[in-house]
Amino acid sequence: MGGVTSTWVEPSNTATALLLLGRGSDPATERGVECPGDLPAPSDPDLVARATAAKAALGTKVFVLGHHYQRDEVIQFADVTGDSFKLAREAAARPDAEYIVFCGVHFMAESADILTSDRQKVILPDLAAGCSMADMAVLSQVETAWEVLTELGVAADTVPVTYMNSSADIKGFVGRHGGVVCTSSNAKRALDWAFEQGQKVLFLPDQHLGRNTAVLEMGFSLDDCVLYDPHKPNGGLTPEQLRDAKMILWRGHCSVHGRFTLDSVNDVRERVPGVNVLVHPECRHEVVTAADQVGSTEYIIKTIEAAPAGSAWAVGTELNLVRRLALAHPDKQIMFLDRAVCYCSTMNRIDLPHLVWALEELVAGRVVNQITVDPDTARHARAALDQMLALPGA
Repeated sequence: MGGVTSTWVEPSNTATALLLLGRGSDPATERGVECPGDLPAPSDPDLVARATAAKAALGTKVFVLGHHYQRDEVIQFADVTGDSFKLAREAAARPDAEYIVFCGVHFMAESADILTSDRQKVILPDLAAGCSMADMAVLSQVETAWEVLTELGVAADTVPVTYMNSSADIKGFVGRHGGVVCTSSNAKRALDWAFEQGQKVLFLPDQHLGRNTAVLEMGFSLDDCVLYDPHKPNGGLTPEQLRDAKMILWRGHCSVHGRFTLDSVNDVRERVPGVNVLVHPECRHEVVTAADQVGSTEYIIKTIEAAPAGSAWAVGTELNLVRRLALAHPDKQIMFLDRAVCYCSTMNRIDLPHLVWALEELVAGRVVNQITVDPDTARHARAALDQMLALPGA
C-alpha cells in the first residue's frame, strides 16, 4: 500500500444532518440561544477578519482554547488545542490572561473556572453548547443513588469516580465523598487508586469508559459490573447485585461514540482490506473489543501521526477531528468508522458568529456568557481534580 494518496470522502448525510451540524434549534428547551446585541450572520464574509481584529485588539488579555472536536473555522483562532483537561490546565497556566474564551462545551468551561484564579473570567461563546453525557448524571439523582448504597451498608466501601466529562456539581459530589476525577487517558490509574481506598466504585457518568477500563485493562469480568439506571427504583438493581458488584456503572454514554456499532467495524473491514480500526474508549464494549487499537483523543491523534504512509485507518470518534486528521495526512487512508454524518451537535454550536460576538463584546468592555462555579462546589471539585493530579504517573 506504500505510496497511496487518499482523498477524504465525506460520510453520507442523514435526515438529521442539519440538526447534527448545529443548525437546528429549539428556543423553548435550549439554553443560550438568545444573545444580547447583534450576532453576526453566518454568511458574513468578514467574520474571519472581524475575529482576527478583535483578538488582536485584546492582545494578551484573552486566551482562546479550542477542543479537538471544534469546527475548523473556530480552531484557527485557538491559542491551544487539546482535550478537555489539557485545555483547563492550559488556562490555569496563563494567569495573566484576564479572559479565557473556551471553545468547547459547558462542563469544560466549568473545569477551567475551577482551575483558574478568581480574577480570570471564563467565557463560553454559546451557552447551548452542553454535553449530553454530562447531563445524564444530575446531582439529585447521584445523591439518591448514594442514599441507596448507604441504606444497603455499602457506601462506606464505595469510592466515587467521575469522568472529566461531568458537571461541576458531580465533580463536587465526588470530592465531598473522597473520590477522584479521571480522563480517558488515566482511567485505569484512577480506578487502581480507588480500589486501594475501597471495595467498589461508583463510576460516573459514562458506562462504556468504566466498563472497558475495568474489563479490558484491569481484569474484571462483565459480571463484576452492574448498570445503575437513575430512572428506576434502586437503579433497577437488586440489593444483592449492588452488594456483589465491583463496578457500579452509571447509565450514561456519549451520543457520538455510542453510535458506532459492531456492524460498523465489520462493514469497514469488508470494504477496506487491511484497515486498522482505531476507536475511543467511550465506544460500546463490543466495538472496543473488535477494534485494533483503543485510546483517548490524544492517543488517536498520536497514533495517526506515527502511522506509516499508505496505511488505512477507520477512526471511531467525532467527525471534525477525523476529517482534520485525514486532511493533515494525505499520505494515509483515513476514514470515519460510520457511513453516516456524526458530529457532536452541541460542540458544533460554537461557531464563528458566536466566537466573533464574544470577542467583540470583550473589546467593547462587556463580558458575556461568563461561566462561574459557586465556591463550595468549586472547592470540593478541585479536591477531586487535585487527587487526579496526584495519581502515580499523572
